[in-house]
Amino acid sequence: MSKEVEATSLRDLLCGSVNEDHIGERVSVCGWVAKRREHGEHLAFLDVRDRSGVVQAVVEGSVDARSEYVVRVTGTVTPRPEGTVNDRLSTGAVELSDCQVEILSLAEAPPFQLDDRVEIDEQVRLRYRYLDIRRDRMQSNLRLRARVNAALRRAMDDQGFCEVETPLLWAPTPEGAREFVVPSRLHPGEFYVLPQSPQIAKQLLMVGGLDRYYQIARCLRDEDLRADRQFEFTQMDIEASFVNQDDVIRFVSRAVLDAAEVAIGERPGEIGTMTWAEALDRYGTDKPDLRFAMTLCDLSTVFADSNVKAFGAPTVKALRVSEGASYSRARLDQLTEQAKSLGAKGLAWFRVTSDGLDSPLARFLSVEESAAIATLDGAQVGDLVLVVADEYELACHVLGALRVTIGSPPVGDGPHHYVWVTEFPMFEGVDEDGNLQAAHHPFTMPHAEDLDLIETDPLKVRSQAYDLVLNGWELGSGSVRIHRADIQSRIFRALGISDEEAQNRFGFLLGAFRYGAPPHAGFAFGIDRLVAIFAGEENIREVIAFPKTQSGADLMTGAPKNITERQMRDLHVRFTTKGT
Repeated sequence: MSKEVEATSLRDLLCGSVNEDHIGERVSVCGWVAKRREHGEHLAFLDVRDRSGVVQAVVEGSVDARSEYVVRVTGTVTPRPEGTVNDRLSTGAVELSDCQVEILSLAEAPPFQLDDRVEIDEQVRLRYRYLDIRRDRMQSNLRLRARVNAALRRAMDDQGFCEVETPLLWAPTPEGAREFVVPSRLHPGEFYVLPQSPQIAKQLLMVGGLDRYYQIARCLRDEDLRADRQFEFTQMDIEASFVNQDDVIRFVSRAVLDAAEVAIGERPGEIGTMTWAEALDRYGTDKPDLRFAMTLCDLSTVFADSNVKAFGAPTVKALRVSEGASYSRARLDQLTEQAKSLGAKGLAWFRVTSDGLDSPLARFLSVEESAAIATLDGAQVGDLVLVVADEYELACHVLGALRVTIGSPPVGDGPHHYVWVTEFPMFEGVDEDGNLQAAHHPFTMPHAEDLDLIETDPLKVRSQAYDLVLNGWELGSGSVRIHRADIQSRIFRALGISDEEAQNRFGFLLGAFRYGAPPHAGFAFGIDRLVAIFAGEENIREVIAFPKTQSGADLMTGAPKNITERQMRDLHVRFTTKGT
């Protein structure tokens, strides 16, 4: 970073940018005292830290500058004496000598070390998040996030997209998650919601002729929190007119690969695709982790007439675990319990040995069944074969989960494997009222050849929807949108949304379609998740400046909090206990 770029009225250089090119110059740096070391009464050493790094300052005489004091140090850049060079620092060949120290702000002793050498309880870190952010780990993660955002913006700008901000106060939409509700002071008894996504707004921009829109959008969903989910999150949101699925995939792939190149220093290869049906059949999930090769195999035909009662099910799926024969019985019992917790009736296991199969069920198998298991997916002596028999989707789901438990490496390990998953079902089962549920959202266009199935066999309808997956994490989803009012109305009816309800809730969208809606499609992916993977973090909280805890609390501010009686009166709301 150049001196000219960083110079301000208080500092000439960033601490981490002081180097041998500046020897002989008298410069000022500003930052926090990372360490203070005194050598008798006549010499003191200060390590001064800012977001760029650390520089050593040599002060003649004592100096009252304690840990985390904010200081301005002015000194002459000189080479370090022979034998004192620190190769671990970018500034380790030089130091500031003949220094003057100006204390800009005092500081109490922090509640934890800020040098990343000690593991700190996360609750403490979040309570003092403003201190946690000073640590190298958080500085690196947040600046990585900024570089990713900049790369995404450049990619969209270069492809002719226009950045537009959409409202945070919006109307309820049926997108599958609970919404945060905001009472209106000016309209007693009426409410806004905070947007789950800008979905309808960006479709209206297409009707408005904007043609290509994008936004780094803040979205909010009142869902249970987990490692890859927060109440509020950030997504790269795009929409384009006169395009199809392949066009959107090309736009998004360019942006994601540009971001990856900035983040990891090399550009990944072209992103491949697979259908939802293929992903489920081979990996047991619609977000497959392709960093390891274990795939599901179908043994349904082999076991169609089996005498083994455990295999009397519509589908028999199996998974080979390389060198898994060494698993202890306790480990196999753990996998069995996991399978049962996911809905399976049980889990059959078979060790492949030089003497045949080792399993409680081995002696009940026919010769053909034994041979199919012993040679499954190129099995060798020392391998383990796991088998689940059940309904197709459940068998796939259970073995897919076991595959991840057994083989998935940590987030930061291994290469980055992206894949586009396409051709999702339009609907997924029914709700408690017997109405169909949309697999993505109700604005997704069905495949043209499946339109006649909407009313007759809706669970076979494929949608023009597509997900982007990276290392087993779903980054985001998109689809070709419905731009015709007649098709949109058919989908609403299939979902149990009456014409009257549809008009009440989405009249502005359906009305807009009457004035010439272009064919359009879009996508949105989570920036929090993408950056977490780039940073090798298991939890997206580590790439968010001020996240919530698992319970949804903000330990730093104490939110959520009560509001005053006057505020409640102004908003025309009142608090009641359950049952009153």
